[in-house]
Amino acid sequence: MRRAIIIGTGFSGLGMGIKLKEAGIHDFIILEKAGEIGGTWRENTYPGAECDIPSALYSFSFEPYSRWEFKWSHQPQILDYLKHCTQKYGLYPHIHFHKEMTGAAFQAKEGFWRVRTKDGAVYEAQSLITAIGQLHYPRRAAFKGQETFEGESWHSAEWNHEVSLKGKNIAVIGNAASAVQFVPQIAPLAKKLSVFQRSANWMIPKQDRPYYEWEKKLAKQFPILLKIYRQRIWLTGGLMFFLMKKDKLPKKLGEAYAKSFLHQTIQDPKLRQKLTPDYPIGAKRILFSDDYYPALNRKNVELITDSIQEIRPKGILTKGGKEIPLDVLIYSTGFQTNPFLMGLDIQGLGGKSIQKAWEKGAESYLGITTPDFPNLFMMYGPNTNLGHNSIVIMSECQAQYITQCISTLKKHGFKSMRVKPEINEAFNEEMQARLQDSVWDLISDSWYKADGKVTNNWPGRTMEYSQRTRKVNYAAFQFE
Repeated sequence: MRRAIIIGTGFSGLGMGIKLKEAGIHDFIILEKAGEIGGTWRENTYPGAECDIPSALYSFSFEPYSRWEFKWSHQPQILDYLKHCTQKYGLYPHIHFHKEMTGAAFQAKEGFWRVRTKDGAVYEAQSLITAIGQLHYPRRAAFKGQETFEGESWHSAEWNHEVSLKGKNIAVIGNAASAVQFVPQIAPLAKKLSVFQRSANWMIPKQDRPYYEWEKKLAKQFPILLKIYRQRIWLTGGLMFFLMKKDKLPKKLGEAYAKSFLHQTIQDPKLRQKLTPDYPIGAKRILFSDDYYPALNRKNVELITDSIQEIRPKGILTKGGKEIPLDVLIYSTGFQTNPFLMGLDIQGLGGKSIQKAWEKGAESYLGITTPDFPNLFMMYGPNTNLGHNSIVIMSECQAQYITQCISTLKKHGFKSMRVKPEINEAFNEEMQARLQDSVWDLISDSWYKADGKVTNNWPGRTMEYSQRTRKVNYAAFQFE
């Protein structure tokens, strides 16, 4: 019987595998639906795709990398970094490619999980670890008449590189994290680019640049410098945490800085007004870009805030009656983040479905375990998303915590462990009480929330999460 099955080969799944091997646990496999590792950094290949956390922090703390080309690295190099880690730490032999998990059921009598994949294969292991991320399923926007459009169309997470955009009339529906990266890349190619904005975003400059050769050589020769630089970025992210609180002063300072950047780069007062958010900074994801605003200043680019009435065979009709002719339509409408573990039929004790257990909103203990699902461990689970720092930090915390749990099961010969319901309930009451003091509670329309409940975000700093997950409190669990 295998010790564990890990689902997914993004940062979380790979980090989990590395920590298990460090602990001397080698009898695990990783199931990957595609033919290569990488998760979101394999899937998202749109022009300009890059991280919105500096690379020195958006990487494993135990694997500093002196070969980053930019301070905010682009998708191809992030994927190369993940491949480097997979090779260096010997994970490829553990990975089963083209194995998409569809469901799993806990076998209570024997104390193991039976996992099914799309091709009919069955795997068994004592523990099941989900590492599939939250930004996993593209959100499919629904507009009247969209099926009649005769031009090319796609979601930004499924970019069609076969289609040339040069000299085309293009529309982008959406203006959030992906759009602010690819719009500046395609604007110079387009004959006319129309960007449809539902709501404005708070944006601050990245101040990105390539690393100088002397910097890379110095980092390679003195790795301690990378750790110091990483620490500095982490502390800066910690300061940004205060923008997520309802306190007025930090928010005023943050909004003033963002508005100053907007005023410096957008001269047209009407366009500037369209780009000014009507909600507090931090309530939605803060965006980082040096070139999105300049792209909107181009004569061939138009920002449209009028709603879409319908999509027609040759273009879009707005509710204001304006008809926009199009050759290409790109949906940048984000991802469906709720419900958690969407599309997976996971059954715990008594055949209980996890979606049934979470019908009033996903919740878990430390974002890792949930009652009635023994030996099920989640990475990037409920209430572990961040709005101010690197999610890789949270992932590493979860990996070392889960490794402790699996090591304990092995060492003491336990069949299973599951968090006590009262512990889980108390933890989630604490989370929701603290989240009421956050800026995320101020608006209703956000991917951070489900049915009015903030299910995605961690209410504290990464330092707190690291402390709370450093050692497993075994009194919080029932063992068999």
